Amino acid sequence: MRITAIESSVVALPFSMGGPHPLFAGQPWDRLEILLVRVETEEGLVGWGEAFGHAAIPATKAALDTIVAPLVVGRDARDINAITRQVLHGVHLLGRNGPFVYAFSGIEIALWDLLGKRSGQPLWRLLSGSAPDPAGLDAYASLLSYGGDLELVARNTADARAQGYRHVKLHELTREAVLAAKAAAPDAAIMLDVNCAWTPPVARDMAASLARDGLAWLEEPVWPPEDSAGLASLRRFGIPLTAGENTAGLFGFRALMEAGAIDIAQPSVTKLGGIGEMLQVIALARAHGVEVVPHCPYFGPGFVATVHIAAAQVERPLIEVLWLEMEANPFDPWVRVRDGKVEVPTAPGLGCDPDPAVLARYRRAAPTRIEARRAA
Repeated sequence: MRITAIESSVVALPFSMGGPHPLFAGQPWDRLEILLVRVETEEGLVGWGEAFGHAAIPATKAALDTIVAPLVVGRDARDINAITRQVLHGVHLLGRNGPFVYAFSGIEIALWDLLGKRSGQPLWRLLSGSAPDPAGLDAYASLLSYGGDLELVARNTADARAQGYRHVKLHELTREAVLAAKAAAPDAAIMLDVNCAWTPPVARDMAASLARDGLAWLEEPVWPPEDSAGLASLRRFGIPLTAGENTAGLFGFRALMEAGAIDIAQPSVTKLGGIGEMLQVIALARAHGVEVVPHCPYFGPGFVATVHIAAAQVERPLIEVLWLEMEANPFDPWVRVRDGKVEVPTAPGLGCDPDPAVLARYRRAAPTRIEARRAA
């Protein structure tokens, strides 16, 4: 099953978020952009993947189109482990956590989609999972940042609870925001993600102030994110600690776990290297008694792949869904939440291909196509 071509394309989906659009990495953020990876084989099968993402798309797409895709075209699509080892080793001097790994993540997800389609099995079954609950997996509303506006925090928390979410995550920096959310939805679990805002001394002071507020978890409280000892120093305050979206691969997670720094691991399939690396992190977490809640604020194949992985491999799956309303999405309805639940596709592979009409309408530019050289 030789890979004959790899295409990259970007769709930009307008969205509303219950408040003013923020800046993302210094840029206005009013479109949800998805970097799609399309892998074709000589059998005529097509697999879809997603590479991280958001403001990093120009760098990730350049790495994909110029370096990573040319290393993969012409290979046997079934040989996922060998491709992973050789490609990631081939680009390791270019960075073990960044655009080149993100780019390969998109290809690797597409290879699993192809494997499922070729075998006629959904991804969750390939991953040794039993049939998922038809009602779906629990999701949590991941609110965007409202810049400390407590009225917006309270209103959106209440709205999320009214839509069936029993877990709500804030992207704020104050205890007052936590208390506003708890007052707005007293029966919801509230989590706080500060995106590595604090040095360890400040983080310890904040954790002490939050210790009796009943947070379900405190996410990435320490800067820099690789300071596992600094993160571990917060464990004494009794708030469950989570991290992982900025962690480089299996050994990065091993360092966090061996330091006793986290209660919950948050690997991200579009950043980590794909599904295979994700499975290794889950196995490592299981061995260390660490829970897994994947990081997946995406709305394409990366999100769908995460749903399959969680259904098959995570004991208490909980799926992150950004609290926003898209004008359209090429992967509807599988990226939508109903009554706080996300459905798991049952068709082969990822179980859903994008709607070509939606792709055409929201595609930002013509796809870039890398083809295998034909034998002379």
